[in-house]
Amino acid sequence: MIPRYSRPEMVAIWEPQARFRIWFEIEAHATDRLAELGVVPKEAAATIWAKAKDATFDVARIDEIERVTKHDVIAFLTHLAEIVGPEARFVHQGMTSSDVLDTTLAVQLSRAADILIADVDALLAALKRRAMEHKYTPTIGRSHGIHAEPVTFGLKLAQAHAEFARCRQRLVSARAEIATCAISGAVGTFANIDPSVEAHVAAKMGLAVEPVSTQVIPRDRHAMFFATLGVVASCVERLATEIRHLQRTEVYEAEEYFSPGQKGSSAMPHKRNPVLTENLTGLARLVRGMALPAMENVALWHERDISHSSVERMIGPDATITLDFALARLTGVIDKLLIYPANMRKNLDRLGGLHNSQRVLLALTQAGASREESYSLVQRNAMRTWEHGEDFLTNLKADNEVGARLSAAELEAMFDEGYHFKHVDTIFARVFGEG
Repeated sequence: MIPRYSRPEMVAIWEPQARFRIWFEIEAHATDRLAELGVVPKEAAATIWAKAKDATFDVARIDEIERVTKHDVIAFLTHLAEIVGPEARFVHQGMTSSDVLDTTLAVQLSRAADILIADVDALLAALKRRAMEHKYTPTIGRSHGIHAEPVTFGLKLAQAHAEFARCRQRLVSARAEIATCAISGAVGTFANIDPSVEAHVAAKMGLAVEPVSTQVIPRDRHAMFFATLGVVASCVERLATEIRHLQRTEVYEAEEYFSPGQKGSSAMPHKRNPVLTENLTGLARLVRGMALPAMENVALWHERDISHSSVERMIGPDATITLDFALARLTGVIDKLLIYPANMRKNLDRLGGLHNSQRVLLALTQAGASREESYSLVQRNAMRTWEHGEDFLTNLKADNEVGARLSAAELEAMFDEGYHFKHVDTIFARVFGEG
């Protein structure tokens, strides 16, 4: 991923030096266990750690070797031998390249998941703070983009909080599913390496043992991991899209923070555009787009092929780096979001009280009118209000058929705004565990 959409901590996981360090640790831990089993000399295992534990691997040298060998793991092992010396012949005993590559990818994705979970935690904290701030700030709810009934802006943010709490649970599950180790040899039979080596490496690298591998860890695990990232990205886009709509000039109920010196347009100096949330929409598309090839990687030939390899070399870093950036950016948007209660009130009152139509409908049915009659009475007054910009309550009071069922005082009671918010505490308690 390009630096523009990258953050250093996540990028560091995917740097060549970090990858080679994990490769070395896997090989060295495996050699330790082989030494305990008497397969290799204990002195050799100790020498491998002593000479390479703090080494900086020469990435350019490894690349140089690979240009000849056309094999990245062999290139690394050759370079490791240059560092360690003769004892390096005891490295990689009974192992295959995928043992190193797949276990390394599991470590990297697990570490990436830890960062993403922390990102979501920061977003949840921002959402909770702003939701509490606007718990009772009234605004119009919309269905199909059209005014429906009142909600509060705090409820909008509480809904997002609940959504990202589910995202967090999904990431925790995805991390657990991807964090497995395979050190099982050429086709997964342990013919040339004891299963206890796998268990030893898994424990040292913070992974679980893969119950059954072929030459590779089964790719359904990876498909689920990247699909989860795609779902999280979709949730990012949903909230970003909501903010973009609220920032439209005709709505203008909320707005991305516009910093001093910021410019919105090269041509129109007045512009204040939702550039961050538009950017988030695009980044979410990228992350989702990486889920499909991960699913297509599941169907490998027999015990393995390498059709998955090129895909994962790209989507591993790109998907995690992009989502990390997107979550951090969204947290910043929510933290600094400009919220305009006065404009919310203006929009709420724009249709002359039509958002109370359902309550009047229900009151008429309680007063003895059929649902069909009640709907017709309310709708004809609503349409008159809609089309002529009149006051809904005034029109209802002037309607003799409505008046035959409901008094003026009863109608006025139907327009109490607090009625719509009487269960806000209940919803907040469900989401946040408090009143």
